[in-house]
Amino acid sequence: MIKSLVLATSMALTSQFPAAELDSWVAGGWASAALLKVEDAAGVRGHAAGQAHEDGYFRIGSATKTFVATVVLQLVDERKVGLDDPIDRYVAGVPMGDRMTVRQVLNHTSGLYDYAHEQGYSTNRWRGDARFRSYRPQELLDVAAGRPSYFDPGEGWHYSNTNYVVAGLLVERVTGNRYGDEIADRILKPLRLKRTSVPGNRAGLPEPHARGYSEVDGRLVDATLMNPSLDWAAGEMISTADDLNTFFGALLSGRLTSAASLAAMREAVPTGTIFRYGLGLQSFDLPCGRQVWGHGGELIGYLTYAVRDDTGRTATLSYNPLPAEVPGEAVIGLFASLYC
Repeated sequence: MIKSLVLATSMALTSQFPAAELDSWVAGGWASAALLKVEDAAGVRGHAAGQAHEDGYFRIGSATKTFVATVVLQLVDERKVGLDDPIDRYVAGVPMGDRMTVRQVLNHTSGLYDYAHEQGYSTNRWRGDARFRSYRPQELLDVAAGRPSYFDPGEGWHYSNTNYVVAGLLVERVTGNRYGDEIADRILKPLRLKRTSVPGNRAGLPEPHARGYSEVDGRLVDATLMNPSLDWAAGEMISTADDLNTFFGALLSGRLTSAASLAAMREAVPTGTIFRYGLGLQSFDLPCGRQVWGHGGELIGYLTYAVRDDTGRTATLSYNPLPAEVPGEAVIGLFASLYC
C-alpha cells in the first residue's frame, strides 16, 4: 500500500517520461525490477528497469477484483443479479448473508472478516513449502465465517479479501461456470487479452517475467513460484501492462457494462485511506487535485497499480519490491508526473 501523499514536481508526459525514476528505484535498492506502460492519444510509452521486461508478465494481485466486479455488473445488466439483493440469495453460508447486499460485498462495506489476516493465509507473506498448497474457495469462506465480522453490513468499511471470494462464488452459482471461464468469455476474449490468465493451481508465470523476492531471516529468497489459489477471485490473476491498460481503458470508457452499472462502480465510499472504494474500483486523488480510477494489487514479490483518468490516459506500474521498499511518496510522485 502507498503510505503517504506528498506534493511532487509535475512534468507533462508529452515532454518527459519518468524512466529515470524507475531506474533510480532499482539503483537505490528499493526494487529488483520496475515496469511502466502509459497509453493515451499520443501513443504508448514504456520503460523497464532492472530485471523487468516491457512486455513481461506479472502477478496482478487485487487488481483481479476489478475483473470479478465487472462480471458481476454484467450479470446485473442481464438482470440475473440485483446489486441490492441479499447475498444469501446467491451464496449460502455467508455470515449475516440475509442482511448483506451484493453491493456491500463489492465495496467492502459487508463487515466480513478477512481470511487473509489468519496466520498462514496471506499470499503477501513467505509461507515456505505451504505456498504450493491448493485451496478451495469454500475453505477460505469457512475461515472467515469462523471469526466475528468487523461490523454489521453497511456500518463501516474494511478491506476484506473474503468479499471477493464471495463474489467469485456468486458468479459461479449464477452462471454455472467457473468464475475464471466467465472472465475469459466476457472480458479476455472480446478484448483480445491473450496474455492475461486465471492460473488456478499453476505455480509459475509465463516467460518473460521478473522474479519476485522476500526477506526471510535476513536473507532474500525467491518467491516467484507459488500456487495462487489461496487468493482465488480476490487476487490470483496474471497479466501484462499492455493488457491491463486495455482492460481499464475499456471498462472506464463504458465498453464492458451499461452506463448505469459503470456509474454504480464509480460510487466510491470513504475508506479512511488515500483512496475511496467503489465496486471493484479505487479512486485516487493526486496532489494536484486530479483523480484517477483503477486498482492496486500485491502478492509476495509483486506490486501493481493500474489506473486511468477521465481524459483516457491509462498507466500500469508493476515492480518487484526489495526489503528497503519503494517509499510511498515516490509512487505518488511517479503518478503525479504522469497526470498532473
